[in-house]
Amino acid sequence: MSASAHPRRMMTARARGAAVEDLVAARLAGLDWTILGRNVRFGRHELDIVAVDPGPPRMLVIVEVRWRSRRDFGYVEETFDWAKRSRIRRALGSMLEAGRLPDGTLLPRLALRVDLVVVEPGASASDRPRIRHHRTALGAD
Repeated sequence: MSASAHPRRMMTARARGAAVEDLVAARLAGLDWTILGRNVRFGRHELDIVAVDPGPPRMLVIVEVRWRSRRDFGYVEETFDWAKRSRIRRALGSMLEAGRLPDGTLLPRLALRVDLVVVEPGASASDRPRIRHHRTALGAD
């Protein structure tokens, strides 16, 4: 089914995705991370969050944010598949080659890490969302 078939549902999903990214960015900032960029585009590819983890050790971190409202089709982590990692690698390569973000923000000279942060709704409507932060590596697929 195409995105144009249900624009209201897609806008809702897009808005929910933005709210989840806001939640994750605020959580990281609350842990003293420096957010360098959000929804950073390199051609057709996007990096959700580019940040500096204060460590120790301090690291430049690409944060991929994933969410699902239900587990009917598995865990959120399972959506971080080969294709998604490949798109992140391409965007990451462009970013490192440029040495800066598209807005001109210079990249700090730090070791690099790619993290996956997954968000799921709480067990009930009144519960806070469940957030799992995985420090990961892209690895060779």
